Amino acid sequence: MSNQLDSIAPLREFAIGMTNLVSHESVEQNLISKGSELLKTLIQSDAWLPEFCTVPHPEFYQQFLLHADPLGRFSVVSFVWGPGQQTPIHDHCVWGLIGMLRGMEKGQRYKQLPSGELIMDGPETFLRQGDIEAVSPTIGDIHEVSNAIPDQASISIHIYGANIGAVKRHTYDLATGSMNNFVSGYSSKQVPNLWDRSAEMRAGLN
Repeated sequence: MSNQLDSIAPLREFAIGMTNLVSHESVEQNLISKGSELLKTLIQSDAWLPEFCTVPHPEFYQQFLLHADPLGRFSVVSFVWGPGQQTPIHDHCVWGLIGMLRGMEKGQRYKQLPSGELIMDGPETFLRQGDIEAVSPTIGDIHEVSNAIPDQASISIHIYGANIGAVKRHTYDLATGSMNNFVSGYSSKQVPNLWDRSAEMRAGLN
């Protein structure tokens, strides 16, 4: 069959793989390395991503929830960037993985000095389809991200070590280093239905 339930299978398998991983692993370095392997498989193709999770907003980047672990151990999010869209400088306060699905992203990392001053931490980086980057408070957690393609949308798949839409995080003022609290939430109340496999089960009845 060639229906959505079949096409979404890679996301379902990824959610199962991540659930198994977080159930048996708690060391951040291992979560990042093993989670990256799972994510690399997921972003080899974009055919599984539901259409409503690919639509850019004319003004703001979109953050669509694809799956949230019921125990809050991880979440999977589709970020959709329209032309010219970018985040503020921000942190995550948990470990995270960014996998490039379509297009290209430009990122700039920052670090905060004991004085509160915010300085660039390395050169700009570019994520192309299939590339993966990690963030966390222990390896570097402050960055700014933008769509690197001027005339089309870009999409990245993000994995976080919490329900990221409910995490209290911070944006940063580059001039002053001052921090402001924010909670991102999500751009849609709809999430993909990973678990309704009734169509394929019914097809096997005959």
